[in-house]
Amino acid sequence: MRFPNIPGFDQQALEKYFKNTGMMFIGRIGSLAIKMFVGIAVANYLHRENNGILTGGTVYIYFASALAALGLDQFIVKELHQFPENRDQILGTSFWMKIFAGFCCVPIIYLAYTIYPAKGTPYHYVLIFSAIGIIQAFNVIDSYFQSQVQSKYIMQVQITGNLVSAAVKLLLIHLQMPLIWFVYAYTFDFLLLSIGYYFTYQRKQRSVYNWTFNFELSKKLLKYSWPLIISGIMVALYMKIDLLMVQNISGAKEAGAYATVANLSEVWNFIPAVIVTTLFPAILNAKRDDPGRYKKRIQNLYDLMVYISLPIAVIVTFASPLIYHILPFKPEYYYSAPALSVHIWSGVFVFLGAASSQYLIAENFSKLTFIRTGFGAVINIVLNLILIPHMGMMGAAISTLVAYASATFVIILIPKVSEQGVMMLKSLFLISLVQKIIKK
Repeated sequence: MRFPNIPGFDQQALEKYFKNTGMMFIGRIGSLAIKMFVGIAVANYLHRENNGILTGGTVYIYFASALAALGLDQFIVKELHQFPENRDQILGTSFWMKIFAGFCCVPIIYLAYTIYPAKGTPYHYVLIFSAIGIIQAFNVIDSYFQSQVQSKYIMQVQITGNLVSAAVKLLLIHLQMPLIWFVYAYTFDFLLLSIGYYFTYQRKQRSVYNWTFNFELSKKLLKYSWPLIISGIMVALYMKIDLLMVQNISGAKEAGAYATVANLSEVWNFIPAVIVTTLFPAILNAKRDDPGRYKKRIQNLYDLMVYISLPIAVIVTFASPLIYHILPFKPEYYYSAPALSVHIWSGVFVFLGAASSQYLIAENFSKLTFIRTGFGAVINIVLNLILIPHMGMMGAAISTLVAYASATFVIILIPKVSEQGVMMLKSLFLISLVQKIIKK
């Protein structure tokens, strides 16, 4: 397929980005299918209460992982895109920064558990999960392949890792192993990915042993990424705190059922992540070469997010009872379907928020991510405290939806980026689509 000869338009680059996106989709869809059915098998085996206890332990790791990641992933891509000759220094510096942050997270997790423990989840489960913050340092390799538009290698690692992980969990179910073994298995998932990243990077004259640490570069990265560190924690807070609050307010059984709602609703969230991370280099090129085309690409990105997320939300809203019956859930989970019909709409705002976050990074407005995520976290916690005691998981689903929408569109109140809020509204209400149709 050929496109018109537009100044600054690179046909080969487009095909490269499209191919890379397609490879990432294949990998994520394969991983998604594996994780979904194994996750259902685990939920059925553990039943609601143990499933809730397991999920409660993982919530702390979402917070810690956000801190251990240091908000560096997109900045690694950006640095590698601008200074490819400094690859070993950029990756080495980022890696050791993440290792150090991972170790620092262990006492922080303990403090978080002490302040707000998950009822029924023993601390030693959480301690085992704490290793994930250290293991995930090898994710810098993922960022490297993104910068090279070579995500097919990451796809291979993820699919292989998920196949091995699935086999391990199914074996544990077959052997009727106790809950603690699933805690180890969950942590093992991240170790598998890190091992896969390591061996994948070692090919073609690349070696992690050539990585070096540069103190000045670490200061530069932290200078730009610290708002994303805080916002990452806030994102984890307002995306996962509902699971913990349901467990502590309504009990582990309700939390175990609500975990299936969150998993089914959020299973689509890999789509915006794949799209925006793959197209980020193209957006940066447009910003550098053609401001008009840059703005148009941002609007098109918002439109694409709505075109994908809106049909998903509509379909799942009406099909949620059928979904619980078609997928091999046990009847004890069926009553969760109404909450899924509400929770699924939060995905529309996740899609748009993921796209607008790329704009904030491109324009060096990353500090604003703290404002939007902090606002969303406060909204979510307050609404959870009000609604969960009276409505259980449905209250958590409503709180999550309102929080996601608030976090995404709060930028419309900030003058220097309010235009982006308007652009997202144009996409959300299909105004942009109508304008394109009229122009034709």
